[in-house]
Amino acid sequence: MLRRQHGFSLLELLVVLFVVVIITSLVTLTVNTGTQDRALDTEVRNLADVAAYAIDEAQFSGRDYGLLLQRRFEDGREYVSYSWRERRLEGWREPAVAADIFVERQFEPTVELELFLDDLAVPDFSDDAAGLDAAPQVIFYSSGETTPGALEWRDRDSGNVLWRIEWDLIGRFTLLPFGEPLPELDDAA
Repeated sequence: MLRRQHGFSLLELLVVLFVVVIITSLVTLTVNTGTQDRALDTEVRNLADVAAYAIDEAQFSGRDYGLLLQRRFEDGREYVSYSWRERRLEGWREPAVAADIFVERQFEPTVELELFLDDLAVPDFSDDAAGLDAAPQVIFYSSGETTPGALEWRDRDSGNVLWRIEWDLIGRFTLLPFGEPLPELDDAA
């Protein structure tokens, strides 16, 4: 009596391997997208928090502060960075106080940033050539006022709005995920 060997054929092993690779790729893609979304969420909230601090510091110290947005090109990719400036006698400089709070940061190259001041789009940001004396686009005056405006983050590939921050004349900030207001929580709940 002849006994048949039981096992898997090469074709069956290749099909199983292919399915495992596809599932692993989908899980990795989902996890990476969530990480990028959380990183952008953190950066947007950090910008709003530091801007609120800059308004308070301007009023407390009697000095104007500003937000400087710049486009940078590295390795064939475009980044938008932002830094903080303080108005001094010699012009706009890095803030002398709270250097750990007013640190320069940049956004991932997967997002585009658009600035609106008084409901008008600011067509372009300064570039690296502007140097240390570059004047900021958004100024927080020591009187507690600022030019009303908004910042909008869009996905570079799809053009969808990911985040929007709006502020009014007295520097009250509103964070709008996906450009929409957050739903109001019901007080009865």
